[in-house]
Order: sequence, then structure tokens, then C-alpha cells
Amino acid sequence: MSDLLTIEDISVSYGNIKALRNVSMLVAKGDIVCLIGANGAGKSTLLKAIVGLESLESGRILYKDEVIAADRASHAHSLPTNIIVSKGIALVPEGRRVFADMTVEENLDMGAFLNKDDAAVARKKEEMFDFFPILGERRRQKTRSLSGGEQQMMAVARALMSNPEILLLDEPGLGLAPLVIQDIFSKLAIINKEDKVTIFLVEQNARMALRSSNEGYVMETGRIVLHDKASELLKNQKVKSAYLGE
Repeated sequence: MSDLLTIEDISVSYGNIKALRNVSMLVAKGDIVCLIGANGAGKSTLLKAIVGLESLESGRILYKDEVIAADRASHAHSLPTNIIVSKGIALVPEGRRVFADMTVEENLDMGAFLNKDDAAVARKKEEMFDFFPILGERRRQKTRSLSGGEQQMMAVARALMSNPEILLLDEPGLGLAPLVIQDIFSKLAIINKEDKVTIFLVEQNARMALRSSNEGYVMETGRIVLHDKASELLKNQKVKSAYLGE
């Protein structure tokens, strides 16, 4: 498989605090890749850097061999977030970040803001309502009335409205009941296999993330400290003791 997303030796700082330290990663087309690590390890910062919401102190990020983010000293130019999204990258942010006073349908419309083809947007919404039936039932309800799991499904559907080639997810299981998390991860597997959407997943539930992924990375204090097949990381003693409670 070809590499869809390439992260080359990137660093990000907040003042004197190094959030990311010389991080390099590859996400192959068609894969599900997970990144696990403790709170504050820098995982969310990495996802924000990919979509242009954090500036790089060093290194660069390539999408389909095109530079989309680079440090200021580089001759390459970082792209604004809307252009990155238009190229086929979508982010489901931590905490869902839904528009609480808008309806489910209006939230999905926001996910398609770059698409000026009203008929195509309407078709995509119906696809999402078919795929997430509960959203179809609640399409005219204010989002604040949805449960946490329903809001997470809506956040995923909103991201899919832009027809991404790669979907970035930041803690999709955060604060949700185990059965709801299983349901969301089963949906992600279908999106990956049937819709051919590559998935890069940041998740605190390390066991669920690794079981759902092809490849896995482990981040500690802004550095990648382990990388292997996800099935191998599940057997790694360091991962088992630090993240799997074994």
C-alpha cells in the first residue's frame, strides 16, 4: 500500500514547553492506524498539526506526497485548514465540538460547507442518516438533546460529509459507555472497509484501539517510543503493563 500521510520529524512547542519532539509516522492508504499514550503525551497536538491548527517548529507533513505543513525555515508553505480539508482530510475533534443549538441536519450541513453542490450534499446527508439511523430519527432535534454516544456518531457523520480519504479521530470513546464505544468502533470498521476511508485514531482505550487497527504507535511526552503491528503491540509487555492494565 502507498503512504497516504507522512509525518517527518515534526516538533511543536507551546512557549518553552515541547509538545511534540521529532515525531515521524506513516499512515498507509486503506489502513486503520492508532496512536495511544497517556493524557498530555501530545496526541491531540499531533492531530491539530496535521490539519493546520498548530504551527510546526521543525519538520513537515505530507499528504499524498504533497507538503501540507512545514516549519517556517522550510521553502515549502503550510496550507490553511480549509484547503487541507478540501484535499481529503477530516478531523473529528476531542469532545465532539458539536453545534449544540443547531439541529442534527444543520450540523451535517456544516460538515459539507466546502461543497457547493446542494444535490450532492442532500444525497450525502441521506447516506449518513441511513448509516446512523438514530440520526435520521433525530434529524430535526437540537444537538444538545442527544446522548453522548449520539453526539459522537453525529460528529463522525459531520466529518464524513466532506467525503474524506482519511479520517482523523481524537478520543472517539471519551466518556462513553463500553457498549456505545463498541458500536462506534464497529461503524469505523465499516467506514474503513466498505467506504475505503483510511483512519488515523487517537484513543485512550488502548485495548479497543489496538484491536481495531492494523498499525499502532505509542507516544510518551511528545515522542514516539514504540511502533509495530497493532497485534504485536497487544502482546508487548511494556504496552500491557502501562496501557492494558496487565
